[in-house]
Amino acid sequence: MRNSPALLFVFLAVLTAGASEPMPLWPNGAPGEKGDIGAERDMTKPGDGLPGGKPVIRIGNVSAPTLAVFRPPPDKDTGAAVVVCPGGGYAILAMDLEGTEMCQWLNSAGATALLLKYRVPVRKGLERYTAPLQDAQRALGLARYHAAEWHVDPRRIGIMGFSAGAHLSALSSTHFEKRAYEPVDEADQASCRPDFVMLIYPAYLTREQGPVLAPELTVTSNTPPTFLVQTEDDPVHVENSLYYYVALKNAKVPAEMHLFASGGHGYGLRESGEAVISWPKRAEEWMRGLGVLEAKKPSPQ
Repeated sequence: MRNSPALLFVFLAVLTAGASEPMPLWPNGAPGEKGDIGAERDMTKPGDGLPGGKPVIRIGNVSAPTLAVFRPPPDKDTGAAVVVCPGGGYAILAMDLEGTEMCQWLNSAGATALLLKYRVPVRKGLERYTAPLQDAQRALGLARYHAAEWHVDPRRIGIMGFSAGAHLSALSSTHFEKRAYEPVDEADQASCRPDFVMLIYPAYLTREQGPVLAPELTVTSNTPPTFLVQTEDDPVHVENSLYYYVALKNAKVPAEMHLFASGGHGYGLRESGEAVISWPKRAEEWMRGLGVLEAKKPSPQ
């Protein structure tokens, strides 16, 4: 199971990018796991899309979530960190397109990237986001708990996600006052509130295409600053970004939204000839404007 070619490929991709070996998210197994969903594996099928002309690793049946730490080059390291949540409709995880490739981009901008492999698919009898939210909260707490060890500023830890991973990131930015699980160790005493949030072609933020946010999302003045990107022709519907932005504006949360005419969904960083592929530059500018990517302050002698 763990030695399947697909998982070895992901593992090698992580190592090639200069990351740590993925660490288990939970010391004694994830909450409520029964080991009854089958072996973790690549779910990619013939005929699946090829964003940018390249295949995508679609990992499914995740019951042992992990976190991998991607460190930037020392001369670029700003001390910022971002938890990365791949998308996949809460059914699979696009681990390279919206995972390792994003971590490499964040490293180039001077941020440590923390790649979260959260639990999918949806567990029977639970909301689709219940187990993933537990995993995301745990990851954010671990990031702060290990901040000194990982050379990260605990006041500059954000989260970003794609499609369903963006919904998970929005949940993490609106559900942080109480853990969605019983604390298991000291890491759960650290705050799980992200300092900033990036939502890239988000899904599930609204009820269908209407102006009402999904009931699990409650935006308040304490919601972190948020960056959104989507295209008008996204089949998941641009209203996800539009109405979430309005909720942020009404709560007086600093927010920046970039809407493009075309580009569809699930493009990641890969070249498509569409203008939306400029979004990483806009996101980096936004992070610099927030002061997130400031250079590290020298350590006191």
